[in-house]
Amino acid sequence: MPGESPLNMMQRQRPRRRPGAAAPPRRRLWPVVLPVCVVIGLGAVWCALWYYAAGIADRTMSGWMAREAAAGRVYSCGSQTISGFPFRIEADCTAAGATINSTQPPFAVSAKDVSVAAQVYHPTLLVGEVSSPLTVAEPGQPPRFVANWSRARGSVSGLPPEPDSVSVTLDHPHVDQIVAANGTTIFTADSAEFHGRIVDGSAANNPVIDALLTFAAATTPTLHPLLADPVQGEVDAVFRGFKDLTPKPWPQRFREMQASGGNIEIKHLRLERPDAIIVGAGTLTVNADGKLNGLIRVGIVGLANIVPKLGIDRLIGRGIDKLNGGSGQAQQGLSALDRLMPGLGSVVRDNAAATVIDSLNKMGQPTEIDNKPAIVLPLNFSDGFVSLGMVPLGEVPALF
Repeated sequence: MPGESPLNMMQRQRPRRRPGAAAPPRRRLWPVVLPVCVVIGLGAVWCALWYYAAGIADRTMSGWMAREAAAGRVYSCGSQTISGFPFRIEADCTAAGATINSTQPPFAVSAKDVSVAAQVYHPTLLVGEVSSPLTVAEPGQPPRFVANWSRARGSVSGLPPEPDSVSVTLDHPHVDQIVAANGTTIFTADSAEFHGRIVDGSAANNPVIDALLTFAAATTPTLHPLLADPVQGEVDAVFRGFKDLTPKPWPQRFREMQASGGNIEIKHLRLERPDAIIVGAGTLTVNADGKLNGLIRVGIVGLANIVPKLGIDRLIGRGIDKLNGGSGQAQQGLSALDRLMPGLGSVVRDNAAATVIDSLNKMGQPTEIDNKPAIVLPLNFSDGFVSLGMVPLGEVPALF
C-alpha cells in the first residue's frame, strides 16, 4: 500500500476476527502434563514398593538365619552388597562360611560366593546360588570334603521359622573326600535335584512332608558296588510322624516318628542302569531301637546283572569263614581256592551267583517293566537288616 514501509509489508498480518465470531480455543497443557505426572507417581510408588519388599525380604533372610543359628548353624559373610532394583532384591555374599555346631565333632563349611534373591512381587520366596568350590572341614583342620559343580541353586518358600517348601538343584556335582592330601571321588552326577514340600498339616503342627530326589548319571563308588556305574532315577517318599519343623537334630525327629507311629512311605522308586532297571514301592517304620522295619516290593529288569553287584563274594567269604571256625580269614580262603586250582575261586563265585539268580527267579513273580521281562521280589527290612528275597544285602545304621 502507498506510504507503508517495506518492513510492515513483509510482516504477516493477523486475521481480523469477524464481528460475532467465537474466539479461537487456547492450547491445553494437561494432555502432556498428566502422563508425565502419572509416570512420576508410578515411579515413586514402585520405589516405595521396592523398599517395602526389600524390607520384607531382609527380614525373611534374617529370620531364616536366626532359625539356622538356633539349630547350631551359624553363617558368616566376608562382604555383602544389596542390589537388584527395580524388579529384584538381591544380596551377594563373598567368602561365605558356616559353622555347624549341631554335630559332634562340629565342622565348618566355606564357599566362594553366595547370592540370595527375591522378586518384588514375592519377597517371601528366596532363591539362592552358591559358587564352588565348597569345602567341609573340622575347625582348624584341612578340608575333609571338597565339592564342585557348574551350578548350584536352592530356594525356600514361606515366612520363617515355618517353611512351606525347599528345593536344591545341582548341575554336574562332584564330591571328593580328602585323606592324607589325596582325593577320592565319593559322588558324581550330571544333575541332582531335591524338592521337599508340606502336603498336610503345617510346619508347626504334625507336618507331612513329600520329598522327591532325582538324579542323572550318578555314581557313588564307595557306597555300594551297585552304584559304582552311572545310574539315573528318582525316589519319591512321604514322611509322617514328625511333631513340627522347629530346629532340632534328625535323630530327635525320628524318635518323634517312632513315638507317634509314623512311617516312611516310598511312593515311587526307580533306578536305571544300562543293563538293569529297578522299580519299587512300600512302607518303612522305625522301631524302638531306631532300626528300620518294613517291606518294599521291587521289580527288576536284568536280575542276572544285578545279583553279582549284591556282594556274592562276601556271602561266599562268610561261608568259608564259618568253615574255618570264624577266624575271619574269608578272603584268604577264597585265595586259597585259586592257589589250589587256578580259577577255582571264580568258578565258585559264578556257580554261587547262578544259584542265587535261579532261586530268586523261582521265588519271584514275573512281570514287565517298560515292555521288558522282569521279576518282582520283596526287599525286606528287619531290625535294620536288609535282604532281597533270601539274599542278605547289609545293614542300615540306626536312625537314633
